[in-house]
Amino acid sequence: MNNYRMEAVQRNTLSQQVLEKIIHLLMEGQLNPGDKLPSEMTLMHQFDVSRPVLREALSSLETLEIVSRRPRGGTFINSKVGSSPFMAMLSLSINNVPAVIEARMTLELGLVTIAAEKISSEQLDKLQDTITKLEAKKDNDYGHIDKEFHRIIAHSADNPVVEGMIDSLLISHEKTNSLIPFREKNKTLQHHKNIFSALEAHNPVKAFQEMYNHLSDVRDKILQHTSEY
Repeated sequence: MNNYRMEAVQRNTLSQQVLEKIIHLLMEGQLNPGDKLPSEMTLMHQFDVSRPVLREALSSLETLEIVSRRPRGGTFINSKVGSSPFMAMLSLSINNVPAVIEARMTLELGLVTIAAEKISSEQLDKLQDTITKLEAKKDNDYGHIDKEFHRIIAHSADNPVVEGMIDSLLISHEKTNSLIPFREKNKTLQHHKNIFSALEAHNPVKAFQEMYNHLSDVRDKILQHTSEY
């Protein structure tokens, strides 16, 4: 077992604090990509927490792709954590809804302006395809289409430095998407069409404005109807 130091957490804290302790070990270099975590019993003793609290923390880390749990093999720090430090930062605030929404807005507003300069005809065709699919939907179950629309834009920015942030962006998309209390397909469709038009015209300023209008509407819906902050 590695000889890094783990501090116990208070009994009355939530699993989020266990998650934060593990993330801090990563940030301090006491844990590294590829490392195997100690057994559940060892972690329970070192953090001084119950099994349910520990497992909730590990499940959150797995959802965030910080760790992978292998049947009968143990829990490992994912190797890609080293190239995706933003994932660790996101994990510390995943339940802070306003912060997650603002992080998503910060990333997407920057990416869409660069995408407007770089997006290819092929990528525009793929974007148009998501709009066509959304238009054809007869119900409000279109979250996967919306996610694909934003994924295409993010990748079309074609920037290796922010590449590691895109997975985090999509996780924040899923988090915010799950909190939307009601959906307005026609409104979403119009937002997507407006963003597409700006990208097709390779107009970064217009793309920024239209993406802001879209994400601001999402933010308002969530914050007006959630008590999780």
